Formats: sequence, C-alpha cells, structure tokens
Amino acid sequence: MHDTPLQPARGAAAQAPATSGRRLLRLTADLSATGEPALWALGGALAFGVILIAGFLFMISLNGIVTFWPKPIERVELASGQVIAGEPTRAGRYRVGQDVLAKLSGEQRAMVQAQDGYADRTLYKTANFDLYGDDFRWVSDYERKNVTAPNDFYLFERQQWGTFVGRIKHLAIDGKPAAFDYRLMQREQSAARKRFAQIRQIERGDIGAVNYQLDQQRLAIRKAVLRHGEDSPQAKAVAARAQSRIAELNKTFAGLQERLKEIRAHDQRYKATLEEVGGRTVDLELSQIVRFYPANELSMIDKIGIYLSRWWEFLSSEPREANTQGGVLPAIFGTVAMTLLMVVFVAPFGVITALYLREYARQGRLTSIVRISVNNLAGVPSIVYGVFGLGFFAYTLGGGIDALFYPERLPNPTFGTGGVLWASLTLALLTVPVVIVATEEALAAVPRSMREGSLACGASKWQTIRNVVLPKALPGIMTGMILAMARGAGEVAPLMLVGVVKLAPALPVDGFFPFLHLERSFMHLGFHIFDVGFQSRNSEAGKPMVFVTTLLLLALIVAMNAGAIYIRNRLKRKYSGPQF
Repeated sequence: MHDTPLQPARGAAAQAPATSGRRLLRLTADLSATGEPALWALGGALAFGVILIAGFLFMISLNGIVTFWPKPIERVELASGQVIAGEPTRAGRYRVGQDVLAKLSGEQRAMVQAQDGYADRTLYKTANFDLYGDDFRWVSDYERKNVTAPNDFYLFERQQWGTFVGRIKHLAIDGKPAAFDYRLMQREQSAARKRFAQIRQIERGDIGAVNYQLDQQRLAIRKAVLRHGEDSPQAKAVAARAQSRIAELNKTFAGLQERLKEIRAHDQRYKATLEEVGGRTVDLELSQIVRFYPANELSMIDKIGIYLSRWWEFLSSEPREANTQGGVLPAIFGTVAMTLLMVVFVAPFGVITALYLREYARQGRLTSIVRISVNNLAGVPSIVYGVFGLGFFAYTLGGGIDALFYPERLPNPTFGTGGVLWASLTLALLTVPVVIVATEEALAAVPRSMREGSLACGASKWQTIRNVVLPKALPGIMTGMILAMARGAGEVAPLMLVGVVKLAPALPVDGFFPFLHLERSFMHLGFHIFDVGFQSRNSEAGKPMVFVTTLLLLALIVAMNAGAIYIRNRLKRKYSGPQF
C-alpha cells in the first residue's frame, strides 16, 4: 500500500530528462535557424585575424621605432677579473647546464640554485669588432661583480668596422697634439666629414665621369673596327680622334688624382686615438667617424637629435658595414622604381587581355580554358617566374639586344644580364593574372543597360567600351592595380635571379644619356631584409636593421597603395552616376 503513491513520482522523474532534451534540441534548432552560431564563429574568426595582424604590425613598429634610440654604455666587472663595456640590448632567462654549474664558485652556484637552476643574462653590444672579432656578448647575473656607467665612455659610429665603444685617449688637430674637448672634436669631425664627402664626390662624380668618357672612346674605336675593319680609313680616323680625346681625359684624370692626394694628406693630420675598456687602442682619422657622443651624459634633447639624425642617415645615404649600418637610399629607389615600372607594364597588358576576354571573345570552351589558365597562373611559385625571366628576358631578349645594338661591348653584357627592366617585366608577368581577373569582374559589373543605351544612340562597340564601359570599370581596374602593386613590391625570390644585388650604391640614374639606365642591377628593400637577416656575419648586429627596414618597406607599400586608393576614389566619384 505504501508503494502506490510513489509510482507517479518515479514516472515524472523519468520524463524530466526527456523534456529537457527536447527543449535543448528546440533551442539549438532555433539558434541554427537564426544563424547565431555561425555569426559568432565568423565574428570570432574576424577578431582573431585582426588581432594577429595588429600584433604583427605592433611588433614590427615597436622594434623598428626604437632601433635608432641611443642607449647608455655600461662598464661591467666580471667575477673572473675581466672588464667589458657595451650597450645593454636585451635580457632573458635560461636554465644553467650541469656542466656549467659544476665550474661555478660556491657563491655563484648558490645564486643559480636560489632561482631553481635558472639564471638571468643580458646581451651587451660590446662593438669593437676589429679588436674582439665579435660585436655582442652575453653576461649572466652570477658573472657580474660590479656595473657602472662612466661618463668618459663614448660611442663611435665608424665608416668601417662598425661601432667602437671606449674612451678618447689622444687627439691630433692639424698634425699637432691637442687637449681633448668635446666641442672642439665635434667641430673638427664635422669639417673632416665634409672633406670625406668631397673625396667621395671626386672619386664617384668627377673621376667616374672621366672613366665613363674613356670607356666611351674605347668603345667607339672597337665599334668602328667591327663595322669597317681594322685597317679601314674610317676606323683609323675614329681611332685618331679617340686617342686625342683619351690624352685629354688622362690629363684631367691625373689632375683629379693630385687633388685627391692633397685632400687625403690634409685629412690624415686630423686623428683620434681611441681606447677600449681593456686598454687596447685604435688610431682613427676623424673623417672616418660618422657620429660620436658621450652615451651616459646625453640630455633628452641630445638623444632626440641623435635619433633624428640616424633616421635621416637611414633614409638618405647608402649602406655600410655589410649593410648592417648606414642607409638604404639605393634600396628605396630600386623598390619604388621597379614597382612603378611593373605597374606601367602590367596595366595595359592586363586591361587589354581582360577587355578582349569579356567584350570581344566568343564565350565558349576555348575562352573558358584561357580563363582557367589565367587563374592557375596566380598559383605558380614566384621563383618559377624568376627562372623564366632570367632565361627569356635576360638571356634571350637581352642577349639579342646586345648582339644587335651593343656588339662592341661583348662579351660583357649590357642587357643580357639582370636589371631593373627585366625585373619589372618578370613581376608584371607574376601579377598580370590579378589585374586580368579584377578587370574582368569590373567590366562584368557594368550594367548591360548602359551598353545597350549607348549602342541604341548610334555609338559603335569600341566607342561604347571607351566612353561608357571603361570609365565605369576604372575603380575596379584600380583595385586590381592596387593588389598587383602590393604583391609585386614585396616579392623577393624572382628578383634574386633577374637583377637584385647585395650592394649597388650607384643609382641607375646619372647625367649621361639616356640618364635612366634600366639595364643596371639594383637594390631592393625585400632582398635587403633577407641579406641582413640571414647573410650578415652577425645576426644580432643585423636584427635591428631587419626590423627598421621591414617597417620602411611596409610604409612604402602603404604609401603607394594609399595613392592608388585615392586615385580610385576620385575616379569612382567622377564616374558614379545613375544606373540605367
């Protein structure tokens, strides 16, 4: 009798989970119908992507912006009795190995054991590569006995051998010993750098022009011999004129050499003897000191001045010290020139191809095959384009141009090797699928009614395309150009085969006809990053330059894309109108 009232209760308890399950299924079905799970997933994916991009840009910007900020110099006495000096660059923690731990003293071992077998360490830029054979040194906390920041330590940025850290022991002004005075040395170093610039101008400008004209005279003789024969009157007349001109140029060359000798002799009378922390010395001409300053006595204004001067040097001068110091002006010029030439080449070819496929070609199997092929070209590895550019553009076309127009220069190639022209054409082939696809989409987006209205008014098909279709499609075409520019400016692999080099301080622009020399090799910011980051003698020395060059490359791409986007928006406003 007592069990009867309990049976309905057990039945209700058994039905409760089933009811909850049906409600959960109904709620899930309602959420799926409204699309909220997909909305959250898409929003989360977008947020994750934005965070990754923002984090990447923040890391590049932070490391690039602080690269040129002057740091203090620390003098570190080690427990071993050795003394080092340098700029602290970064710190980290590591686990001390048992073999190292066994060699430590009792006090040092206790310091490590107190941190559970870990130790902190600091990376110092000791510089003085010509004396030490290295630029950096790790120092663990248990090795340090005393750390100070002496006021008499200076940092010297040299034309060769990189940075020097130490004191100024002696100073010679006009060949006479002089008491060290910071303002005096600043003034004399500034005058010495002007003499250095004068020497560079004579060597590269005046003597370079003389050498160019001498080479032209020799080529004129060889060209006359190839065309008329060695014993022909024409060749002898050309040779006589050339020899007379060569004699004049040799006199000019000798005068410039004498002038250089005088400036160098005067420059050698201004020297400084630098002493590193261990007592070893280096004699250095003041003209070889790019910049120097007392690292531990700088005011905030002084630090800002040094920071800005380093940025100006970076943007306006050529590299030095295996590209890890100095500027990147040749690389900036090469990157911008190559990208703009690429756009000039890819724009007409891509737009004309898209116009034919969309407006003129009969839509059938062959046209579909062509479109599929164009789309597949976008997935071909860029290095394949580099191999094609080297084989077809440089060796075939360039070799043919040399044989036809520059036979007197052979076997030295003129166009038969890598250069700005062939690099631009190679990247144009690489990016043309992007332009074709974007242009086709832009043409397809123009309403058919606008075409029919133009044709109904008596315009021909070409007049309709030129005056109606193309203006309306221009914003979409500019979008394709922007995408092509963004990809082409950052490509490196094909350029390594068709013209880019580690160092080309002379720009492909000079005062000799045709003024812009597209056959010359060039520098590129992308390759500069690869070279400094992976090919330099010291990866730590090149790391700051990698970040700052990457920041500059991103800024250039953004600037070029911003200009293209501005033009696109202007075109969009100009040609936007009522849709028929």
